[in-house]
Amino acid sequence: MIKSYVKRLGRFTDAQKEAYNSLAKDFIIPFSEGYLNLPEIFSNNNESVTMEIGFGSGYATAEIAQSNPDKNYLGIEVHRPGIGRLLWEIKKRSLKNIRIIECDAALVCQKIEAGSLDVIHVFFPDPWPKKRHHKRRLIQRPFTNTLANCLKPQGYLYMVTDWEDYALHALNELNATALLANAFEGFAQPQTWRPKTRFEEKGKIQGHAIWELMFRKN
Repeated sequence: MIKSYVKRLGRFTDAQKEAYNSLAKDFIIPFSEGYLNLPEIFSNNNESVTMEIGFGSGYATAEIAQSNPDKNYLGIEVHRPGIGRLLWEIKKRSLKNIRIIECDAALVCQKIEAGSLDVIHVFFPDPWPKKRHHKRRLIQRPFTNTLANCLKPQGYLYMVTDWEDYALHALNELNATALLANAFEGFAQPQTWRPKTRFEEKGKIQGHAIWELMFRKN
């Protein structure tokens, strides 16, 4: 299986380590071979579940979850410093509606029952800009078929990138995904509820435009 990420070392700060060591047992869901029981994972009465793939530092994830306490958020990430940072945010904000799986999203999605998710967020995934690496891009078939299968009817996938080439590539791949339909004509309008991420600010400094895509399940 071709992975859409590489393990980055990153600096694992003392605060992140402390948050990881003290909070992992409460908020990190061990990956197993069985299907994920989402109501059991969250242990609350919220019916809506949003999955975010690759939440990075977790700031946007925490902001959105805090603004929507009646919804649940499942974050998928492989980089431990980012997980530690999100756990730190969870503690600081006293959040109860976030759970984390420290694993490859391609494996996790195989363990999500069809029609279980209301929303999938993919904010600024690795663009893999070199042509020989395009096969590693996350948003392309057949993985988009898997993502569509996880969504409820009328659920949506929302992707944001600051790489025009990746945006065009993803637009073509999503248009070709049978279960999905573009919610806009072409690229989506900016979603004002989405917090700005560190990657977004970095891209803007480099002069990159922001490209947004929103596709609903038929």
